[in-house]
Amino acid sequence: MNSKKRILSGMRPTGPLHLGNLHGALANWVGMQDEYDCFFFIADWHALTSDYEDPGAITGYVDEMMIDWLSAGLDPNKSTLFVQSLVPEHAELFLFLSMITPVPWLERNPTYKDQIVQINNKDLSTFGFLGYPVLQAADIIMYKANGVPVGIDQVPHVEITREIARRFNFLYGDVFPEPDAILTQTSKILGLDRRKMSKSYNN
Repeated sequence: MNSKKRILSGMRPTGPLHLGNLHGALANWVGMQDEYDCFFFIADWHALTSDYEDPGAITGYVDEMMIDWLSAGLDPNKSTLFVQSLVPEHAELFLFLSMITPVPWLERNPTYKDQIVQINNKDLSTFGFLGYPVLQAADIIMYKANGVPVGIDQVPHVEITREIARRFNFLYGDVFPEPDAILTQTSKILGLDRRKMSKSYNN
């Protein structure tokens, strides 16, 4: 039986990877492969939350992202690498969790508030975008992950995941562990415009 703690993390295929992805996440993931039971996934359904009007490029970015991951040192013999949409149970658990998640929990999310302001060239006034943290909670807890390696900006999402898991367990019994946020060594890298480096910001 595997005695290692399990971690899970993912990336949205919304554009080519950049230095922030490499130094903020990928290098950290590569270093965690021997210490943890690692699950890393390409979050193509998450990409639809902001790119639903023009989803054609997502498939190409999925392929590029996997090549970049392997090139950076993620090893399929050490980690489980997968594409989110190929595991339909993510959507099923998302549906169930959406039934028990209070809307104010989502509306108070600082990442949601910030991206509504920062990404002003897309219509983000959708349930899919508001419900992003619920899908993320489903991604994490369905694998019973103990931790999630994240940048500082994603900590509120992990806290919402903990709250959702806690509420599910209160209603239905002790099923899901509450995962901890594991801050990456480089928890935030700024782009050329001094905002967080992001494919969505093109900076």
